[in-house]
Amino acid sequence: MTTRTQSVRTPAGEARITWHTAPEAALVLAVGHGAGGGIEARDLQALAAALPGRGVTVALVEQPWRVAGKKVAAAPKVLDEGWRALWPALAAPGLPVVAGGRSAGARVACRTAAELGAAAVLALAFPLHPPGRPEKSRAGELLGAGRPTLVVQGARDPFGGPAEFPEGPYTLVEVPYADHGMAVPKKAGTTPQEALALISRSVADWLARLEL
Repeated sequence: MTTRTQSVRTPAGEARITWHTAPEAALVLAVGHGAGGGIEARDLQALAAALPGRGVTVALVEQPWRVAGKKVAAAPKVLDEGWRALWPALAAPGLPVVAGGRSAGARVACRTAAELGAAAVLALAFPLHPPGRPEKSRAGELLGAGRPTLVVQGARDPFGGPAEFPEGPYTLVEVPYADHGMAVPKKAGTTPQEALALISRSVADWLARLEL
């Protein structure tokens, strides 16, 4: 695996892609971060470490607001704008691109997948609703992705537990004991390492089954 960083200009400002390139890649998994953190998120780093060995190049995408050092995420429309502008760089290797993200980044991937021609969508910790506000559902974004979709959701996610998700054309993997950040309590029946291994394995196996 080789790693490199690429800056990309977008209408929302400079964005950044950190490439974790597989030696003989079959596809690119582009993953955006959430509104509360960056690409240092434990699940994103786990995917970047594990998937290149399975023939998947992982592109960790930092939105312009994050690159600029701002503490508050941009509005959804601006996030989508930045993602669209990044897409040609993500597609430049000439491989199928799976659009992904965690939390707010997952929403961006769902909203733009069809128009950008993404091969599939990976939604990590999809924020189905604001905590304590199940009536404010964002299920429409997920159900409208229009591409094969994998949702990886923590069992204790206050933004929507696995049981809250409606039936739809997607696959859902539950991460036992995990919260929105995919962290598990010290006294849980699984370790942090086991939780991240489950995420990486589930994503790798799902990508391998895609008909690209």
